Amino acid sequence: MGAGDIIRIHVFGEPDLTFDSVLVGESGKISYPFLGELTIKGLSLSGLEGVLMAGLKPDYLIDPKISVSIVEYRPFFINGQVNNPGSYPYQPGLRLRQAISLAAGLTERASQSKIYVVHDNDPSAKRRRVDLNYNVRPGDTITIEESFF
Repeated sequence: MGAGDIIRIHVFGEPDLTFDSVLVGESGKISYPFLGELTIKGLSLSGLEGVLMAGLKPDYLIDPKISVSIVEYRPFFINGQVNNPGSYPYQPGLRLRQAISLAAGLTERASQSKIYVVHDNDPSAKRRRVDLNYNVRPGDTITIEESFF
C-alpha cells in the first residue's frame, strides 16, 4: 500500500472500528482509533491486518477478526512519447501495453526499447528499463523516450 490508496478496514462485530473508505496520506500513514497514526506505506494487506490485530488485541479486543481490502488504488503516471501523458487509474493485472493504450498510444517518435519505470515505493527511486509486458504497479512513473531512428 502507498500514499493515495483508499482502503477498507472491517473489524467483525465492531462497527466503531470499521471504515469503508480510509485514504492513505502522502506520508504513507493512516489514523486509526485507539492506535493513533500508523505508517502503512509498503505494507501488504495481510501485514496491515497483523499490525491492527497486534494493536487491538491486548488492550481493546479479545480476539479481533480483521479484514483489509483496497477500495481504490493510487494512479500510475505515464509520460514521454505517448499521445496523452498523465495519470491514469491503476487496475490489477495492468500491463504496460495496456497502459500505453490508455494514454492514446505511442507517438511516431517513441522508442519501444527505451521504456523506463520508477516505483513509488522504491526508496532508492532507481529507474529500470522494462518491456511492453511489464506489470504496472500502483504509483509507477513510466517514461517512454524518443527513438532517433
